[in-house]
Amino acid sequence: MPPGSNQANVSQDAFDLYHQIQETHESKSTLGAPALPALGHALAGSTGAAISNVVTYPLALIVTRLQIQRALRKEAGYAGDETYRSVQDAASKILHHEGGLTAFYAGLASDTAKTVADSFLFFLAYNFLRQTRLKARSNSSKYLPVTEELGVGFLAGAFSKFWTTPIANIVTRQQAASMLSGNQPQRDSGASIRAIALRIRSEKGLQGFWSGYTASLVLTLNPSLTFLLFETFKRLLLPRHKRSDPPPQATFLVAAVSKAIASTITYPFSLAKSRAQASSRSVDQKTTEAIDAADKAQETTDSDSTKNMAKPPTHVFATILQIAKTEGPAALYEGLGGEVMKGFFSHGFTMIVKQFVHRIIIRLYFAILKLLKGVPCPEVTLGAVAREKAENVVTAAQRSLRPS
Repeated sequence: MPPGSNQANVSQDAFDLYHQIQETHESKSTLGAPALPALGHALAGSTGAAISNVVTYPLALIVTRLQIQRALRKEAGYAGDETYRSVQDAASKILHHEGGLTAFYAGLASDTAKTVADSFLFFLAYNFLRQTRLKARSNSSKYLPVTEELGVGFLAGAFSKFWTTPIANIVTRQQAASMLSGNQPQRDSGASIRAIALRIRSEKGLQGFWSGYTASLVLTLNPSLTFLLFETFKRLLLPRHKRSDPPPQATFLVAAVSKAIASTITYPFSLAKSRAQASSRSVDQKTTEAIDAADKAQETTDSDSTKNMAKPPTHVFATILQIAKTEGPAALYEGLGGEVMKGFFSHGFTMIVKQFVHRIIIRLYFAILKLLKGVPCPEVTLGAVAREKAENVVTAAQRSLRPS
């Protein structure tokens, strides 16, 4: 799995993280101290992903709004009058009409919590499922076949998304709250987590918190597709002698291109997920009555389109087909440019952040060990190891020079 080729996807990031840890624990730490526990690696990865999420969040918000704006305009009670024509146009309108830079970070805290939870839950599920499969195999191999690795990754992703999809629904509505209030912050009094959660339950019941979950299951295949494309491009573009250890620049470029293509292929599912989660309704009585009227109208005729807007298709493939039929195939890729841009920046930034955070956590880990067990810091231990090896070399050289 190419390092850093997966930074825009939490599940694939955790997949890489797991295998880095396995390699770390195959032998005793070269510093002569206990290796950094798996929790420490998971913390480093999650922290890096969280920081990267903060940096790229404005793009994520813009992409979500581009994905859902057509659907929101059709819903009863929609108060917004803005139409975003592109990423740049959306950024300009949000900046000037919604109170400045802070508008780009609506829902940031919830989304960051979801990112960290996704990483940890995937890591735990992947570790459990992979170890279970390894124990079930008759041989003593430490590796699974590629198909089983991908299957385990899919199941782990489904597990983590099951628990974090309710948070994702809240985040999407927080991102869309200003659109629903007509870009007037003073009217956006129902954007708190509690208010949104109560609204979702009132509109859809408890199952409403898992809107878009089926699309999330499809999106868990994105890391596998990215990996397949990466390996294919590596074989096609790199000389044979560089394939096992490609240069960092080639790894970054090929991985970014692979991620962009994989994101393009799965993007309609991302758009369908956002629309299912952003099926917002105004909390005032007028909107409630409009929805009730649509429900009653549907009972007498199947041709009533208002009902379809009130209760969109629950099947993700049906949703995609409906969008393509009613809005045109191009509507399935609205906001794609921003998604690719976000993935590219997140990909590079997270690689840098994770390395920095990982070094800090290792230093803290050794500092704690030093206090509790008397284990010296890594610099001191590394120096001691180097001196010992140097002395061994000198001793061996002296012995070889002695006359027999």
